[in-house]
Amino acid sequence: MQQPEVHTQISAEEIAHTFEEQAQPVSLAGYGVEDWATLAVFWLMALAVFLQFFTRYVLNDSFAWTEEIATYCLVAIVFLGSSMCVRLGRHIHVDFLFRYLPRAAARVLATAVDFVRTAFIGYAGYLVWRFMSIIHDETMTTVDLPKNLIYGLVFAAFVLMFLRSVQVSVQNWRRGYSILERPEAFEQAA
Repeated sequence: MQQPEVHTQISAEEIAHTFEEQAQPVSLAGYGVEDWATLAVFWLMALAVFLQFFTRYVLNDSFAWTEEIATYCLVAIVFLGSSMCVRLGRHIHVDFLFRYLPRAAARVLATAVDFVRTAFIGYAGYLVWRFMSIIHDETMTTVDLPKNLIYGLVFAAFVLMFLRSVQVSVQNWRRGYSILERPEAFEQAA
């Protein structure tokens, strides 16, 4: 049997006083350069999508270039956002095994994960750099701009991911544990 809901009656004055609570001070200290770059590219993409929508459905004569610009902005957002995830330790990871490993073995494995992550990101950045040298003279389809503009942003994001990965690895080493070993220690930062 389900319990009936209980609603406590409160006055309009009590409701009004709930809005008088002091607002918490706003702090932008937790945001990195990649957060602001991602936000800027996001708004550029939003503007391109709005322009596409407006010209297609209101003016009935769409600008073809807006779709390509929005697509490239989305690519940039993904990779810049990945650098945010590296900084915050928010990429998908499996910490199930770490619950059953002895502390010393978990520390060694977590350090290995930090090293492999950093090496992978560094190598992926190198591959993007090589790719940029191959397509250095190609232009976008509808806009007469070099494709290396977008791949330059992707490369910059990989460099930032690499630097953030090194930073996180050093922090994990100094702290003595990582998010894999003690995820509960990182929950308040979420």
